Amino acid sequence: MTSTRTSALDAAIDLLGTEGLRSLTHARVDDHAGLPKGSTSNYFRTRAALLTGTVDAIVDRELSEVGMLAPASAEDLVDAVCGLIDYTTVANRTVTAARLVLFLEASHDPVLREALARGRTAMEASVVSAFAHLGAQDPQTAATALMACAEGLILHRIAREDTTDPRPAFELVVRAALS
Repeated sequence: MTSTRTSALDAAIDLLGTEGLRSLTHARVDDHAGLPKGSTSNYFRTRAALLTGTVDAIVDRELSEVGMLAPASAEDLVDAVCGLIDYTTVANRTVTAARLVLFLEASHDPVLREALARGRTAMEASVVSAFAHLGAQDPQTAATALMACAEGLILHRIAREDTTDPRPAFELVVRAALS
């Protein structure tokens, strides 16, 4: 059985990802989750707490679903990242759209920015490790480049419904990082 807190967070993610930031109110979350009035505010007393809780839920969900990258070759890394792009923009589209909404809000909110940075740090560590394993001379810079490319492609897929094949871009970045 799903806890009330989890139901509220799932509803908050869905509202953000389908209707945007203005849709996120305690009352709308309660209604969307089918919870009694006031349930969400029992767990998240303020809007800021609800936003931070939602970020933490997204980060936890994505890290557990995506896991660590462990490619055996450059081709495996490209395949994994292409799969990640497809996952985040198709099966996980609503969660990804919610995360992008929160990115923009974080530009005005240092607490939210810090919560998002925790997720970014964890994902980046996985990519740095993958590049180090594959022998990149500068795994950190390689990871930064690959993640910037991935984030741009994700943004375009969500915001513009751009279905351009990401493989050529990732092959270029990975090849450059490993040369």
